Amino acid sequence: MIRILIAEDMHMIREALVALLSLEEGMEVVAELDRGDEIVAAALRTRPDVAVLDIDLPGTDGLSAAEQLHQAIPECRTLILTGLSQPGNLLRALKVHVRGFIVKDAPAATLADGIRRVAKGERVVDPDLVAAALETGSSPLTTREGDVLRAAADGISTEQIGALLHLSPTTVRNYLSNAITKTGGRNRIDAIRIARNAGWI
Repeated sequence: MIRILIAEDMHMIREALVALLSLEEGMEVVAELDRGDEIVAAALRTRPDVAVLDIDLPGTDGLSAAEQLHQAIPECRTLILTGLSQPGNLLRALKVHVRGFIVKDAPAATLADGIRRVAKGERVVDPDLVAAALETGSSPLTTREGDVLRAAADGISTEQIGALLHLSPTTVRNYLSNAITKTGGRNRIDAIRIARNAGWI
């Protein structure tokens, strides 16, 4: 029996996933969540074999939760199920030990097959995403540049970003300038758009 944890913040989609997987032979959904910051605690309680996570979760995003989950329960394998097909997300997912990456508009049978394969230790990745990721490449941004650009996306001032990230306003401006140059953006808003579309932030 493959024990499955599902984390999806959209109620209807989560219920549909639970219903779908409950019909599959040899599968049991042992936990269903709508927040990323509850995943590790729930996994420690229920000991799933496979965690099916959305990327865009409140509290903690799915990829950060996948990394935390791997550190807490390395034997639990993660499959990302997402509507966001940015290639940068795939590259980041592979770095945090995600074993599967499937887009939400894939056929239902693809998910069940992906879970079975991931449970066996195989890697399951949409081939179109692999091609797009190779074409886009990995993020040119440093971790700190990404943090600053992500914070800037919330529309806060340079001073507020500095306070949030414990940086001086001058350092924040330098990171923003570097990020704009590296993404090829015209300004910070353009850099945020480019980085988001590529899945770099």
